[in-house]
Amino acid sequence: MRSIIYPYAEGAAGCGTEHLTDGYPAFLAPMLPRRAREAIRAAYECGRFSVVEEIRLRREVTSSLTTDRGTVLLPILLLGREMDETLTRISGGSLYAHSETIGEGYLILDGGVRVGICGRAAVENGKVIGVYDPSALSFRIPGTVRIDTGAIERLVHDGLRNGSGVLIYAPPGVGKTTLLRALIRRLGGGGSPYRIAVVDSRGELALSPSEKEKHCGCTVDLLSGYPRPIGIEIAVRTLNAELVVCDEIGGVEEARSVLAVQNAGIPLLATAHGRDVGGLLRRTGIRMMHDGNVFGHYVGITRADGGFSYTVTAREDADAVL
Repeated sequence: MRSIIYPYAEGAAGCGTEHLTDGYPAFLAPMLPRRAREAIRAAYECGRFSVVEEIRLRREVTSSLTTDRGTVLLPILLLGREMDETLTRISGGSLYAHSETIGEGYLILDGGVRVGICGRAAVENGKVIGVYDPSALSFRIPGTVRIDTGAIERLVHDGLRNGSGVLIYAPPGVGKTTLLRALIRRLGGGGSPYRIAVVDSRGELALSPSEKEKHCGCTVDLLSGYPRPIGIEIAVRTLNAELVVCDEIGGVEEARSVLAVQNAGIPLLATAHGRDVGGLLRRTGIRMMHDGNVFGHYVGITRADGGFSYTVTAREDADAVL
């Protein structure tokens, strides 16, 4: 297997880290408990980090931050009342309005911030219909690393000529969604933008308000909340997209939808969980797409010195690991 390492570029384009307060997005501050805000500020002013990647609040257990300088413990033990009030604030006062995603363990805020929710589940007919008494709330904040998307952009450009896509893979939490959002901005903007249809099933790929101001010329159509199989078919059948983008693909039903529209010749830029190409292709849905020549390249990403490194494997070389 031949792989190529592309290190990130120093000073490469960031992902919208403006409008920060104490190293995290300012709009989150009113949602956090007062004691958490004060603890984060104290750590920031002491120079323990520059940018926050994740805020993890815990009930009666030490809360923590994931930052550009590693994990930072917050010297507070939040009470149940504080956690309950935080969950109410992030849901806009209506847990019912977000019951579907809360039942799946998360809630989406502006700018693609995803809040993982852990607590006591209310179950009906084998389905989680609500979560109460939150024991942990994990605010995952996209766009906190420097990114050079040039290597992957070139692969996408090549794929647009021959109808083959690019699949980005990495374990959870490395930054696949952050990278995908940067690619959407780059490929859908500039002097020669592509018509891009984004299937955003979980609401994490939409541009934040500040990003919209800077990228108002983006030729991006957003299918928000659509199940991936349905969104992919709409993107191809009705939106005349040149490129379809979606996050965390891999299910068998999704693979069938992708294969059904493959003859349209529209490439797919997507992400998936995986540590290496071999493990990736052992997943049934991914292998179906591989055998159907959906992806021309597989791009593994790792974090390195505050940015990304890329390992690119061509489709024909991926066959060698099976």
